Amino acid sequence: MPPVRWTTAWVTGASTGIGREIALQLAAQGVKVAASARSAEKLSDLGSGILPVVLDVTDAAACRAAVERIESELGPIDLAVLGAGTYTPVAVDHLDPGLFAHTMTTNYMGVVNALSALAPRMLARGHGQLAWIASVAGYMGLPKAAAYGPSKAALINLAESLYPEFKLRGVGISVINPGFVETPLTAQNDFEMPFLMKPADAARRSLEGLAAGTFEIAYPRRFVAILKAVRALPYPLFFRLITRAVLKAR
Repeated sequence: MPPVRWTTAWVTGASTGIGREIALQLAAQGVKVAASARSAEKLSDLGSGILPVVLDVTDAAACRAAVERIESELGPIDLAVLGAGTYTPVAVDHLDPGLFAHTMTTNYMGVVNALSALAPRMLARGHGQLAWIASVAGYMGLPKAAAYGPSKAALINLAESLYPEFKLRGVGISVINPGFVETPLTAQNDFEMPFLMKPADAARRSLEGLAAGTFEIAYPRRFVAILKAVRALPYPLFFRLITRAVLKAR
């Protein structure tokens, strides 16, 4: 990965998975890193070189306090990677409204809360880079992802909606769309996950895209190309392929 240009970074969802690896890789390159998650114990495992900021991203006031603390202790944040998220497979015979609300509140509003706390500061400075982790599951509706997929589609739409005006004000926006990554969340899946990646590899690809200023950072490329091609198919063929691939039914 080329040398990074950031001085201070804030990473949410840093206790496990991609967020944790991004925090570690940034710190290894000399970036001052603040890492947020709900678990103080898991944040402490990141090491003394990373500032742990315990945070529930569904609390907007707590997000504002977190940004205030980070900038007070480390200096102006010039990179934020918002990766806090949750996933629970949906069973069609038990459509729990609470699960849908929790998923949207965590995955989508968690980003909005962090964004609303930090964006005004970056816009006032006319400098900075914002990114959040969505998913290729946001491209299309997929079996078992009826709660998760819409929250990620909302994040993709959010990035597309904000990018033009933020760019004019000197602040970059990127949306990170990983495929399957080996994490505690994907461990819940009971179907084959093609092109399954390690978190460290996903973090490296994410940071390479961020360093290049790429808007959509999506990987693995072959899997992304397949999904985008499938999304363009007529619905009868689309549903037939998805049913065979995920539900193993004809």
